[in-house]
Amino acid sequence: MAKIIDVGSYVVDLTSRTPHFPKPGETVFAGPFSMGHGGKGSNQAVAAARLGASVTMVTKVGKDLFGDHALEHFRKENIRDDYVLRDEHESTGAALIGIDDTGENMIIVAPGACGTMTEEDVYRAEREFQKVDMVLTQLETSMEAVEATVELARTFAKPIVLNPAPFQPVSDRLLKHITYITPNETEAEQLTGVQVVDEESARMAARILVEKGVTTVIITLGKRGCYVYDSEKGGRLIQGCSINVCDTTGAGDAFTGAFTTYVADGLAIDEAAYRANMVAALSVTRQGTAKSMPTTAELEAFMAKMSQE
Repeated sequence: MAKIIDVGSYVVDLTSRTPHFPKPGETVFAGPFSMGHGGKGSNQAVAAARLGASVTMVTKVGKDLFGDHALEHFRKENIRDDYVLRDEHESTGAALIGIDDTGENMIIVAPGACGTMTEEDVYRAEREFQKVDMVLTQLETSMEAVEATVELARTFAKPIVLNPAPFQPVSDRLLKHITYITPNETEAEQLTGVQVVDEESARMAARILVEKGVTTVIITLGKRGCYVYDSEKGGRLIQGCSINVCDTTGAGDAFTGAFTTYVADGLAIDEAAYRANMVAALSVTRQGTAKSMPTTAELEAFMAKMSQE
């Protein structure tokens, strides 16, 4: 069983469908509205746990009703919550999500308590870093927490996956210690200055990140799959699949949580990326974020169906 520690965010998702995204100053009648569990750290933890990983979550929530719901959520998903801290002053984070008729999304995140995470908060879980196969983090907490996570991964020689979302500037000093990075096209451009529009531009962006010290770059490309690059094998496109999209929210989290699980389980990088593509594809056929993450049985059934089409 893959053992993962995930230092990241928990926020409440407040979601509504809309016929189109409003222009500045415009009010759009929309619906239905739903409230659910979210945050990139939490979503990726759920994706990993539902695929069989043993996941320890490190995050911070408020001492409020949403914080209570967060703890209930982690226990229901069999995610260890020993290091889920309660902030005395900040509220639990929230994400305001709009989804249009094509399934595309726009998201506003108010990090709340998880945005106040400190180095000390992360170091509370220091002994857990010694026990895991993989370390996973994102950029939806404070950069102080991200840097502490990378430092602990280095201390115990653990491979680390960084999902650079939502984008914040990342120093070259930090990048040189990252084992796997999983940006989408937009984040890859923000990290490198290269607009990713095809395989060649993906290769250019990925090569820049490898030159900065990242061991392996995986740029997610939606239904086209993902582009994997490392200094040993160079670049290659790992095919995705074309499916009917319901909601793209959380697809990147599904991919990163799955990829981390499969690599921790010992799969080769390309196979892990292929299976993570399938997990992400299945997730976008469903409404919601955390609740859209598939189990292993659901994934196997989906892959069997896709192979027959």
